[in-house]
Amino acid sequence: MMEEQEETETKPLRQDAAADSHVRRNNPKKGFLEMALRPIKWLKMLSEELHWSFVLGVVIVYGISQGFGVGLSRVSTQYYMKDEQKVQPSQAQVLIGIIHFPWIVKPLWGLLTDVVPILGYRRRPYFIFAGFLGVISMLVLSLHKNLHLGFALLSLVAGSAGIAIADVAIDACVTQHSISHPSLAGDMQSLCGLSSSIGALLGFALSGFFVHLAGAKGVFGFLIIPASLVVLVGTLLRESRVRNFAYGRVKEKFLDASKAMWTTLKCRDVWRPCLYMYLSLALSLHIHEGMFYWYTDAKDGPSFSQEIVGSIFSVGAVGSLFGVLLYQNFLKNHPFRDILFWAQLLSGISGLLDLVLVLRINLKLGMPDYFFVVIDEAVSRMFGRIKWMPLLVLSSKLCPSGIEGTFFALIMSIDHIGLLSSAWSGGLVLHMLNVTRTQFDNLWVAIIIRSLLRLIPIGFLFLIPRSDPNLSILPSEMLRTKRVNDVLEPENIEMTTLVLASD
Repeated sequence: MMEEQEETETKPLRQDAAADSHVRRNNPKKGFLEMALRPIKWLKMLSEELHWSFVLGVVIVYGISQGFGVGLSRVSTQYYMKDEQKVQPSQAQVLIGIIHFPWIVKPLWGLLTDVVPILGYRRRPYFIFAGFLGVISMLVLSLHKNLHLGFALLSLVAGSAGIAIADVAIDACVTQHSISHPSLAGDMQSLCGLSSSIGALLGFALSGFFVHLAGAKGVFGFLIIPASLVVLVGTLLRESRVRNFAYGRVKEKFLDASKAMWTTLKCRDVWRPCLYMYLSLALSLHIHEGMFYWYTDAKDGPSFSQEIVGSIFSVGAVGSLFGVLLYQNFLKNHPFRDILFWAQLLSGISGLLDLVLVLRINLKLGMPDYFFVVIDEAVSRMFGRIKWMPLLVLSSKLCPSGIEGTFFALIMSIDHIGLLSSAWSGGLVLHMLNVTRTQFDNLWVAIIIRSLLRLIPIGFLFLIPRSDPNLSILPSEMLRTKRVNDVLEPENIEMTTLVLASD
């Protein structure tokens, strides 16, 4: 009977598929039109199931604020530090690490959005606050002439904090909808990933032209638009109001959530992978600012223009996207250790491509600078993404029940501490080797040190579990942990009613 029922249920699907195939064969124009309209139908379906304001929020926060905005701001910040503030490469390396400090305290933003509603709302006020923070910081950077380095750094940190707070808030919305609509969890992640990738491609592709036409400060003025759109998300997002909230218990909830996270971190199956993630990132020395100054200022270098620098980063974004596709289609079912071994090894080897460029070996081989740099950027970003994807999957499996969102933010903050350590140690190496705005004789030494350090994490792979990537890692008792004082309970987050309100 079950087989007959399954056959009965699948028969209409087969008939529909056959009909679609028949239409495409006999009417190619109509078939092409249906394929072109498929993304629109997909977005319409998500808007009907999850409410249009949520879909709009994902596109704005991931696509415009993070993808497009960060793509523009990365290039403009590099030129701002080099041309406006006149800082050395090693100093710029340290300062750009400080700019990303708000991402280290992501668990704090997560706890605030989960535990402390403002005027009865848990998400909307944080979007509005994040947007205004970004608008004010970009206004200061774009309008103030001869801004002191300290105030400029403070403004850049504030802008980064605005993006981080909006990121945490939209992550909470996605997590909640994944719980209430588990069948659409994959579609939501696809929406997030596509929005971010497309936005980053556009941002990096246009960044060089914008910097050339308006200067770094002009680009900061343009970045007011993405920040304003985040305010729009907070205004339009449909969210039920929390009534009679016990603000007197906020401290208790903070303490309970903190104790739960500390208990989880002490688990051997959790702290060992977290330690590996930190070491893997911290030992991948970050010397991008030294390479950037060499690209643009070195007498014997390629002397790339702003447009070319932006196009190089955009090709890197394509390489990163290709790495995601490789992992999704061919590598996701392989053990974590195997993928990380090869990814770490190839990452170290690919770093030597910079050595070929700096020593001008590529010119001796007849390879133009731009062609070689594009290959270098795409390959490096691809291997970096292949290494990052299993770490993300592993991180999601280390989160205990009840504090999933906040603990995932904690793991991400550990990763950002690793990136900060990488940036600061890279700046120290550039300083010790006397790599300055005009002196690049020892840059090749920094490249060799970085490539060798990238191989060291291979010796720490024993910290990564050998388990099947499709199985749980945490002990079963942690997966049955009760929620911490309603911190992340769906009925308290009040997001599921968005769908009901739209019916």
